Amino acid sequence: MVIWQAERPLYLLFINCSNNKPGNPTTPMLNHLNRSFAVYIFSYLLVSAVHGQQQRAPSAHTLRDRFRDDFMIGTAVNARQVQERIPMETQLLATQFNAITPENVMKAQSLQPRWNSFNFEQADQLIEFSKKYHMNVNAHTLIWHSQLPRFVRSLQTADSLKLFMSNHINTVAGRYYGKVQSWDVVNEALNEDGTLRKSVFYDKLGENYIIEAFRLAQAATPGTDLYYNDYNNEKPAKRAGCIEIIKKIQAAGVKIDGVGIQGHWHLGQLPIKDIEESILQYAALGLKVAITELDIEVLKRNFQGAEISQRMNSDPSLDPYKESLPDSIQQRLAEDYDALFKLFVKHKDKIARVTFWGVHDGQSWLNGWPVAGRTNYPLLFDRQYRPKPAFYKVIDSE
Repeated sequence: MVIWQAERPLYLLFINCSNNKPGNPTTPMLNHLNRSFAVYIFSYLLVSAVHGQQQRAPSAHTLRDRFRDDFMIGTAVNARQVQERIPMETQLLATQFNAITPENVMKAQSLQPRWNSFNFEQADQLIEFSKKYHMNVNAHTLIWHSQLPRFVRSLQTADSLKLFMSNHINTVAGRYYGKVQSWDVVNEALNEDGTLRKSVFYDKLGENYIIEAFRLAQAATPGTDLYYNDYNNEKPAKRAGCIEIIKKIQAAGVKIDGVGIQGHWHLGQLPIKDIEESILQYAALGLKVAITELDIEVLKRNFQGAEISQRMNSDPSLDPYKESLPDSIQQRLAEDYDALFKLFVKHKDKIARVTFWGVHDGQSWLNGWPVAGRTNYPLLFDRQYRPKPAFYKVIDSE
């Protein structure tokens, strides 16, 4: 058992409660949590003394403080978190992050389940949550081939699909105009070789549907940053396809502000050189770069990327860490995150935001994909909301 991993986080998460000032919207909640967990803080100090541990204070207490002058630090959030059902999750969000991305509640399937019938309840809750805790919102996503309403795939003509796209973008982006900092306008439009994916939009509207989506978004939400977002677009072939899309949008005189590199990477396999080259090449086009869905998978699978239609059969050998993650793997994860954030800080003038795809390991989509029911550990906080060794590496990165 590693004592510091269980106890030290309480010091980190609550040390800044005493610095809260009147009028800060998080103060009542944090003060309540501070009182509730005071006994645990005392226990932490006692346990540390008993075991003779030398605790090294980090250079900053939170991610948002550490990178305040570099780039925004974000996370994906779900409906439960926005509704503040679990105080410890709210505490992590309020103290660690200054940007949020809706994991699902702003996708077309959630917002428009039936033709021209919109449900904005959960998306509106997310906006109110962001205001309460002074967070920027990256809205995700307007046009994506996956998680579409069923009726979209039954549309028979190009005109009907074009009408859906126009109505959806105008209604959704228009509703949140001035309330979100950015939109992922088009998501995952490329194959691994850089060619355009044969999606329902491509099949009926042709390759110019991407330009049209950005044109519609530009009109519906002027002044909002508009991004193209994809996975593996740091790899040379897919990067080339991404750059081709960007240049066509720009040549058409349509606004595009940035590109999102999702960052679904694997332990011990970080493509650091490709990531750096991609940051440089995208920035050379006059674009902001965001790392939009960051996680580092520690479990094996037989393919890379984030194509959610791909699956693997369940096998006990693919789920080796059901009880806990070995210290050796924890340290490797910490080293990978350290390498990433050193790169991000090096290019902080080009990177607008780094967003993790989930607040803690228990929330990660990688527990259920591509193998259902696995126990994965891809983020900086564990299932008990405690910082992992990777957190300390990131927060002390230079």
